[in-house]
Order: sequence, then C-alpha cells, then structure tokens
Amino acid sequence: MGEFVSVEIADHIATIRVDRPKLNALNRQVQEEIAEAARLVDADPEVHAVIIYGGERSFAAGADIKEMAGMSYAEMAVRSRSLQDCFTAVARVGKPVIAAITGYALGGGCELALCADFRVAGESAKLGQPEITLGIIPGAGGTQRLPRLVGPAKAKDLIFTGRHVDAAEALAIGLVDRVVPDVEVYTAALELAATFAQGPVAAVRAAKQAIDQGLETDLDTGLEIERLQFSGLFATDDAREGMTAFTEKRRPKFTGH
Repeated sequence: MGEFVSVEIADHIATIRVDRPKLNALNRQVQEEIAEAARLVDADPEVHAVIIYGGERSFAAGADIKEMAGMSYAEMAVRSRSLQDCFTAVARVGKPVIAAITGYALGGGCELALCADFRVAGESAKLGQPEITLGIIPGAGGTQRLPRLVGPAKAKDLIFTGRHVDAAEALAIGLVDRVVPDVEVYTAALELAATFAQGPVAAVRAAKQAIDQGLETDLDTGLEIERLQFSGLFATDDAREGMTAFTEKRRPKFTGH
C-alpha cells in the first residue's frame, strides 16, 4: 500500500510489514505509512488480529537520525505531534496487535513495539531507548508506555543509560512476552494471532478498550468503563451465540456481529 509499508491479510490476520533497507529506519514517510496501515486494518471487519513485522533482519532500528539532525526547536515542536500521532494510531487499533521482533528494536522501533499488545522476540533481538546518547529523550511514547509496561525503575534504567537489552533480559523485565529462535519469530506471532482470529471480535475490542482506558484513570472510573463495555456486549449476536452455545454444550460460532 505504501513504498515502505505493506499490508497482507489472510485468515483474518493482517500483517503490517515494514521494509525500508537496511534496518527499517523510521523516517517521516515510514511513520505515516505505518499510521495509514494501522487505520486501514482497524477499520477492516475482516481483520481480527494484527502483526507488525520488520522482516528477518530487523524490526526497526529507530528514527532516521539524519532526517532529525537538522531540525530546529520550532520545527520539532510541530513535527513531534505528528510523530506521536503515527504511533498512537497503532496503539489504538481495536484488535490484538502483536509485534514480531527480529534484530533491532531501538528508539522509535522500541516505541513502535510498545504500541502492540504483545511482543514476540527472536533470541538475538536487541531492544532499547538509546535517545539519551544523542542528547535527547524518547519522543514517540517511550517515556510513557515503557514505565507502564515494565515499571518506572526499569524504564528509568533503560532511558537514563540508553543501554540495549537482549531478548533474555527483555523477557525477564516484561518488555517482551515470549522469546523464540530467530527463524521462528513470525511463525510464533502468527500462532498467537490465530488464537484471536476466530474469537468474538466485539468482545475483544471491548476488553482492550476497557483495559487500556481503565489504566489511565482511577478505579471507580475504570469500573464504570468496564460496566458500560460489558453491558453493551449484550446487544451483540456473538454474546447470544456464546451463551447459547454454553448452555447447549457446544463450541460457539462467532460472526463478529
């Protein structure tokens, strides 16, 4: 669909593939193409789960430093809003999103992976937020999504030092959810996506929204978000099918309606 980002859909699973030689540096064009792909798969009723994949060599090595180096404060003050919006488009996909991480996921690449619901990494993967070594800080969500995932102390360690972590450490601190041999990364992501592909789409979307929105507010407000999402599902065919199938002791046949 774009010069560097494509979308392939099969068996209700969409793969957003980033392919910008050599290491998928995320320049402005790639960022905008990723956002466009995210909006496309979110709106497509045939897509029930999404994989973000950078190929066998690298997930994404970070932002294009050459592109940013000459920018002034005034220019970046404007550009940074668009940068965050591109990544937020991925985080707001109302379907399970899986980052299939090979090689490097650094800087903007790590921030892109943080926008996914799950992260599957190859054994040789390297993740990190090295922006501090350039005299700047993460600007596409790293200071916000990383501490929410791994806790503030671990996030400060990675952001203050700019160090890279290997797949084993990333798994230990909760930065990734599963580590597999490098050649199995995409297959493992597909297997995980397949567990959602035949499920009740509306219920999964509601669960994702309740969790994500609830984490940003107090408990009482979160419970109200949950109550409204829970109640709303009783208007769906899938809820009726799911409960009917339970009483009839058979597997439900969800239609996404």
